[in-house]
Amino acid sequence: MQGHTVSGVSLDPQEISLFNQAHLSNIYKNDFRLDIRDRQELSRAFAKIDPEVIIHLAAQPLVRESYKYPIETFETNVIGTLNVLEATRQLTNLKSSLIITTDKVYKNHNHLRGYVETDELGGDDPYSASKAAADIAAQSWIKSFANSPMAIARAGNVIGGGDWAIDRIVPDLVNAYSTGNLPLLRYPEAVRPWQHVLDCLNGYLSLVDLQLSAGATGEWNFGPEIQKRYSVAELVSTFATNWGVDTQPAWIRDEVSQPYEAGYLLLDSSKARSDLHWKDKLGFEETVKWTVDWYTNPEKLSIRSLCEAQINEFTRL
Repeated sequence: MQGHTVSGVSLDPQEISLFNQAHLSNIYKNDFRLDIRDRQELSRAFAKIDPEVIIHLAAQPLVRESYKYPIETFETNVIGTLNVLEATRQLTNLKSSLIITTDKVYKNHNHLRGYVETDELGGDDPYSASKAAADIAAQSWIKSFANSPMAIARAGNVIGGGDWAIDRIVPDLVNAYSTGNLPLLRYPEAVRPWQHVLDCLNGYLSLVDLQLSAGATGEWNFGPEIQKRYSVAELVSTFATNWGVDTQPAWIRDEVSQPYEAGYLLLDSSKARSDLHWKDKLGFEETVKWTVDWYTNPEKLSIRSLCEAQINEFTRL
């Protein structure tokens, strides 16, 4: 929509996915199907694309999945990221690289304050540990090998339309409420930095713009204002109200023993607000409403048109 030529590298999309629903294959100049753990294939794809900007989002992104498949999680998140970093070294037209990690890279002490970019990294579960390791690897590349501006972005818990992944809060809510059921919550008291996907992506693109104009590097947090603190239960209750569910509470506590997850997590995004003049345009209530509106789609738009309508509305804010 901004006039860029776009190429993609990914595994095959799941049958039910935003990629398929919105027929996104026709926006790509190149659409490579490969595993980022394959260094040679990835390097060949990068050479064919010859990009000016790389945004690396590929990951195994699920905490509980990482307990089931820890080796695959580390291979994808660490070795895959190293393969991306190494592939950038052969490119001559590259002007910026943005490596996306996560808010889970911080060693979690359940601080009541937001984590800042200079805080200690670490992770207890395989997902968090693998992403922290990928973040450290990217920091090493920035200092050692980067042939163009390279930066790292760490974002909060992102919600919004188009997510159909297993074991994530919004798809679980949609699946439950659309069938007249109540969702099971593992940790209803857990506090997370909820953020709409368009606010998050707006931060990423603002950072890329600064890389291109001023050579920005380093680590950057993107999350809602620290004063806005909402638990999983509060997110679900607000979602249910927008969906039209009148049961309170609109969820059931899952009494089955669960793997460890941090209870309290907030990001301090002062650096992005100050240096990028970035801010989240959507508050918590709006974030949830926009998400519910996407899944209920009251105007019955095509999925592609629905996404474009929300993007256009967002850019006008």
